[in-house]
Amino acid sequence: MTLQALDVLAAKKACSPSPLAAMPIALTLVESNSSEALRKRAAQVLCKGLGLDCTECLYLEGSGRWLGRDGDTAQFDCSDFSHPYAHVVRTGKALTLSVGDARTRLDHPGFQAQVAHLGAKKRLQVRPLRAKDGEQEWLGALLMVGDEDALKDLNADPGMAAFEGLLCRLWASLTREQGERHRSRALRDSLVKLNDGARRQALADQLAQELLGHSSAMQALRRQVVRAAETNLAVLLQGETGTGKDRVARALHQLSGRAKGPFMAINCAAIPETLLESELFGHAKGAFSGANQAQEGLISQADGGTLFLDEIGDMPLALQAKLLRVLESGRYRPLGASDERCADLRLVAATHQPLREHIRAQHFRADLYYRLGQFPLTLPPLAERRDDIALLAQSFIADFCAREERDDMGITPAALRLLKQRDYPGNVRELKNLIDYACAMTPQGADIDAYVIPGEQESEAQTAAVSTEANATFSVPNDIDDLRQALRDVETAIIRQRLMHFGGNRAQVAASLGLPKRTLAHKCQLLELDTK
Repeated sequence: MTLQALDVLAAKKACSPSPLAAMPIALTLVESNSSEALRKRAAQVLCKGLGLDCTECLYLEGSGRWLGRDGDTAQFDCSDFSHPYAHVVRTGKALTLSVGDARTRLDHPGFQAQVAHLGAKKRLQVRPLRAKDGEQEWLGALLMVGDEDALKDLNADPGMAAFEGLLCRLWASLTREQGERHRSRALRDSLVKLNDGARRQALADQLAQELLGHSSAMQALRRQVVRAAETNLAVLLQGETGTGKDRVARALHQLSGRAKGPFMAINCAAIPETLLESELFGHAKGAFSGANQAQEGLISQADGGTLFLDEIGDMPLALQAKLLRVLESGRYRPLGASDERCADLRLVAATHQPLREHIRAQHFRADLYYRLGQFPLTLPPLAERRDDIALLAQSFIADFCAREERDDMGITPAALRLLKQRDYPGNVRELKNLIDYACAMTPQGADIDAYVIPGEQESEAQTAAVSTEANATFSVPNDIDDLRQALRDVETAIIRQRLMHFGGNRAQVAASLGLPKRTLAHKCQLLELDTK
């Protein structure tokens, strides 16, 4: 396309008196590497070749509704006939008038600002710019302002036609190239984001082996852990006791770029205040009574890795100031040492205490709180993820069997229902303790049943209705309105008590109740005491 335009231009050189025909415009325009640079060079060529006062190429933006100016935020609405560009775009024909007439007839503020510095006797010409390959493609408009002689007969000038043809072809070509580059960049960015998202989701799915749970709360937590692991920001884990903050801290370390480094952990509430500083910072020989040799602290041992400070809300104020300096400068001084040392570590802190209240009570430093909370994570309590109880219970049962070398065991739906109905102030840790106890109380070869789970298992009405002894005298409630259900509740409570008393041995339970073993088995099934 460009060569054809150059041929046209060359053919006109010999016969056209136009100033444009003698100008070396081809290379000037062809060397443009963007449509914006092309428009700027074309305006410069016209100003110099025709001796114009003002020349400007306006571009039509993507929607076709607006004309824009390079290097300016001003836009001209193509449906607003208070400026000359709308007339040219709508009619597809050049428009010529004096600057004085334009000021009188056209009152668009943006256009008036363009011609404010021009003399009223100057002529103004606006020409439509369209690529003519196949379907005509609107590109923009060309504004030229100069003396009447400079603009006279440009419509019939073959040199001007050749110039416009070359300009429009190059403009359309560069626009398409830029569009392709933009689409390629957008596609590349989209693929990067897609791959990033897929990678993060894969890591979150992998994390589900450590941070168990299918609930939306746990899925959101795993995604946050993956995000936090990508940074070197200090992480503050907050949540009720027993929610698994230590597991989250280890997961952060394992997914981070420091995974090959050490993971050091300390519970700030479990160590006396007098020893905590030495445990963290270490000490030199002779630093205090009994310090017979130098000892490295956890900060030194965690160099290149992660330091996990559990229950940081119990850290003494004096020690908080020293920890803040480590976080801000990476430098610390062991007890009794004369020189400072450097440590490159990532800090993860955890607490179940309301640190903001501690700050108001001046028991915790506000500056340390904000430094620790660069990436805050809140762990959900078990009450907000009851759907995860079955999965957690199965995992704890498997852990117990492997640890105690017991045969595999399951858990009955009745036991699971009981577990889901309980309150868990101790959260996941409390559930694990319950499962460990239930596993220990379950006979070899049997599954965990509701009667082996510690805690209140009967309602007050059931407790009043049945005694723990076989020859018990029952106190009959006065508010019974369903005799069959009341009898079923009493029977359930008696059989459950006997099962617990005889350690799940059905033969002994049946004998104590004067029932055939088969009848007892049938009743257990009906009462959902052993539903598998």
